[in-house]
Amino acid sequence: MILAVCPNPAIDVTYTVPDLVPGTSHRVTTTRYRAGGKGVNVARVLSLLGARTRLLGLAGGTTGETIREELRDAGIPADLTTVGGESRRTVTVVSPKAATVLNEPGPVVTAAEWGAFTERFDDAVASAAVVVLSGSCPPGVPVTAYRDLTVAAHSAGAVVLVDAAGATLHHALTARPDVVKPNADEIADIVGAAPRTRAEAVSAAYRLGDLGAGASVVSRGAQGFVAVAGGTAYEVRAPETVLGNPTGAGDALAAVLAQGLATGRPWPRTLARAAAISAAAVVSPYAGDFDAPTANRLLTHVTVEEVTDAARRHR
Repeated sequence: MILAVCPNPAIDVTYTVPDLVPGTSHRVTTTRYRAGGKGVNVARVLSLLGARTRLLGLAGGTTGETIREELRDAGIPADLTTVGGESRRTVTVVSPKAATVLNEPGPVVTAAEWGAFTERFDDAVASAAVVVLSGSCPPGVPVTAYRDLTVAAHSAGAVVLVDAAGATLHHALTARPDVVKPNADEIADIVGAAPRTRAEAVSAAYRLGDLGAGASVVSRGAQGFVAVAGGTAYEVRAPETVLGNPTGAGDALAAVLAQGLATGRPWPRTLARAAAISAAAVVSPYAGDFDAPTANRLLTHVTVEEVTDAARRHR
């Protein structure tokens, strides 16, 4: 079983507009509401991939009840610890050229509420092969949360993937997670600057390993991603740039990595599938989904290249 942890779930509101022009009024052509947050998106993609998955998180207020109801309707097994505050909403405005995302911070979580969540985590992790710790933590949750959960998961014999940023990721690295998957901007304060070239991205991935990651994947948007796994550096790219809503593409990438860890699939095959499915997620208008025909078409042409020159320079 893969345990997806989403400390800060939300109701995702997606507005589609013909064009997005800052400072002007817009007529919304379609509106969609559904449960979201990075961990929720991971659980959705894992479910689509046929993986046995369970979602843990925190939820409160009428928005929290809506999150629970939508997850039940979607068939996502979820255990959300109740908090006194109101769960957040996120707003994504999608136009043919881009997507703009507005993220609320989430409810303030008390020490007692976080303690109740960690008790549920300790119970659930006993039957998990892989744990995915994904996304932001709401106010009140300790900045060491992902470090502490990684330690608990390792003690239970589970493999851990962390997809986080900033201080949350920095603390998590001290617990030596098996895989980390930030994007280039999310690791700027850890490696000194956001990597912009392939060589810089590979060097950053190695740096994450030096700081504690067993393997590291640094996503670069339309340029694909780089990975350092099993002592080998890779650049992985889909054969074409896919247009659409990139929100959730990184979550699809994390889901495929988690499934690869759970099944023992070799890294090159896992990375190729991750590139195809994360690119196919862009085709879907909503985070937590992907277009299967697009993924199948792209998979046969994904490039997984060993980057030996950058590896030598790093050493």
